[in-house]
Amino acid sequence: MSGHTSQPGNGQHPPILLTIAGFDPSCGAGIAADLKTFAAHNCYGVAAVTALTVQSTQGVRSVHATPAATLRGQLEALADDVTFAAVKIGMLANRANASAVAEFLDSHKIAHVVLDPVSRPTAGSAELLDSPGLKFLRDELVKRSSVITPNLHEAELLTGLEVKDVNGMKAAAQKLLEMGARAVIITGGHLEKPVDVLLCEGSEMLTFGGEHVKSPNTHGSGCTFSSAIAAQLASGLQLTEAVILAKAYVTKAIEKSYAIGKGAGPLNQLFRFHQEPPARGVHEVPQHGMHPAAEPAAH
Repeated sequence: MSGHTSQPGNGQHPPILLTIAGFDPSCGAGIAADLKTFAAHNCYGVAAVTALTVQSTQGVRSVHATPAATLRGQLEALADDVTFAAVKIGMLANRANASAVAEFLDSHKIAHVVLDPVSRPTAGSAELLDSPGLKFLRDELVKRSSVITPNLHEAELLTGLEVKDVNGMKAAAQKLLEMGARAVIITGGHLEKPVDVLLCEGSEMLTFGGEHVKSPNTHGSGCTFSSAIAAQLASGLQLTEAVILAKAYVTKAIEKSYAIGKGAGPLNQLFRFHQEPPARGVHEVPQHGMHPAAEPAAH
């Protein structure tokens, strides 16, 4: 795979992370959530769009899949140009797109592949992945990923098991490893006490507890969690550390969230960048010669 690690005169660039996911016009989930999360972790994000959705904070109304040839073209154009430190895969829409992504992963060896097996939105009735796509994801993409991050419902769809509590999560994680996954994190954000379960090949099962953040603004929390893991892995962390930090980051992004519309608001992925506005009457002058206020006064 071709790529450049730096440009003349620019020094080293941050890790470049690829998101392969759908576009949410309310920018709470999908590609927008991923790019904001990458930026918050000092990484540069690029994106291949799998679908254009019609949605708002009130839910997904419809899904318009990108033609597989166009998705393939986006991926190849990016791969010809830059080197990826990690890839996060979200919504795929259909089997053709899932297949294009599998071909891409086979052609370009990427160190960290985080798969968020999105199938249905929390709000709205539109499917984010069709049945043949789900079967392909289960049979082909799970084993091509470094780590997969299903929630309870997605774990049920992938394994056929009932996943309603921590014991169900543990059984599903074990089955996903038997199905070819190298590492599984099942997120229990919908449980009364949120618990995540992590299982890696050759390791003990780990559970991570947490406190429920009392906020309705959780739109995009799954996307954000998987993207934060990808960013932490790209930055050199081991998976367990990456999960702990990603969980803390998502919790804080929910705490700092705000409603933008009539439905579930988005997380505030950029909470670290918040700046207090200057006090009234205080004007910050740009420190460069192009601004008249920065010019020396004529005598």
